[in-house]
Amino acid sequence: MAGVVEQRSIDVVPDSERHGTAFSQFTLWLSANLQITAVVTGALAVVFGANAFWSVLGLLLGNLLGGAVMALHSAQGPRLGLPQMISSRAQFGVRGAVVPLALVIVMYIGFFASGTVLAGQAVGHLTHLGDATGIIVFGAITAFAAAVGYRLIHALGRVAGLVCAVAFVYLGVRLLERADLAALLHDRAFDFPVFLLAVSLSASWQLAFGPYVADYSRYLPRQTSARATFWWTLSGSVLGSQWSMTFGALAAAAAPTAFVGHEVSYIVGLGGAGLMASVLYFVIALGKLTINVLNTYGSFMSMVTSISGFRGQRTLSPRGRSLYFAGIMVVGTSVALLGKDSFLTSFKDFLLFLLTFFTPWSAINLVDYYLISKERYDIPALSDPAGRYGAWNGKALLVYGVGLVAQLPFLATHFYTGPLVAPLGGADVSWLVGLAVPAALYWAVARHDTARIPAADTGASPTARAASRP
Repeated sequence: MAGVVEQRSIDVVPDSERHGTAFSQFTLWLSANLQITAVVTGALAVVFGANAFWSVLGLLLGNLLGGAVMALHSAQGPRLGLPQMISSRAQFGVRGAVVPLALVIVMYIGFFASGTVLAGQAVGHLTHLGDATGIIVFGAITAFAAAVGYRLIHALGRVAGLVCAVAFVYLGVRLLERADLAALLHDRAFDFPVFLLAVSLSASWQLAFGPYVADYSRYLPRQTSARATFWWTLSGSVLGSQWSMTFGALAAAAAPTAFVGHEVSYIVGLGGAGLMASVLYFVIALGKLTINVLNTYGSFMSMVTSISGFRGQRTLSPRGRSLYFAGIMVVGTSVALLGKDSFLTSFKDFLLFLLTFFTPWSAINLVDYYLISKERYDIPALSDPAGRYGAWNGKALLVYGVGLVAQLPFLATHFYTGPLVAPLGGADVSWLVGLAVPAALYWAVARHDTARIPAADTGASPTARAASRP
């Protein structure tokens, strides 16, 4: 078991421990997206006004746009050998990175909770113990798998990807036996605001992976092609999410009353009763297990990164690691139990509101890594508040704040709607503003800050790698 349980946390992965190929990103992200919450996300496009035809196209456009941003983050993993959010210290400072990190942790807890609601229903039906018990059992299994770490996560992805793909083919056939596809796609009346809502739903889905996607590519060998990592990540994530979301959009259009609010029971009902129903409940739980493990593991990485910025700690004892995962499980499961009766509306607003916090971070991180630093970071300095990147980078934090504020006039959620939403016909374009404004501003204020850029990538130096370890 010692060879299976991951020993590293936020410290750089040395070349001697690198393994795998870029194709592993395809299987992981395919499985992470072939699951019930992605189905619900696709259904939301129809629930909130779009017809099936434009819902599917809008979801595809959003998946491609958001997926490209997410895959650019993934390509950082093999190069740096670090979890995603620790690279934020190069932009925000060793301690300043805690600002976006705190919001990332909230995101992970939210996704853990929302996914556990749906998976808990499946586990509850499968075990006949009820939804609440199912949620608790599922939360415990998730925390255990995440605590084992990287190898188990990828192994789970390979198995879940195959099982869920077969199940979704079967469910798609069953859905089309009940519904006339031509009739579902016949209405092609175009409504720009609801089309853009569909784009925003899927784009936010993909962008929300950005803060942890490199966590799952950082063990790849350093010489792994960045292009291969990008394309395998993008193809797996877009294929899986679009497959699931298209199914959800068509199901919501075909049977809005039966599907909306009863997603798990409707999907199982498509397959039939008896043994097949049990198999589908298992598939739903397995699909959710993959993504919830990612959320739990990402939350762990973000918490350790946040705390270590102030304590200087880079490794954890097995006991400390277990306590982190136990705490995440307790908080996430509690949120799931409290919010399980008002899931659908809350989840839609949660997804859209997340964009206001994570698109500026993505823009700043990608501009810095690819355009300013040219993929060169001083790895040891990422752990030294007195080093090259400092404790706090006021310029980057100011740009991040401006990026947040710039989105507010264009933001449309249940609890806040900006003044420029109505003139745009109700369309939410805040995520586009959240990418463009901070990207341009950060480029303007940081491109001449040459003191932050090492002459060479210290991560490629064996001496530097050794120095970066405790």
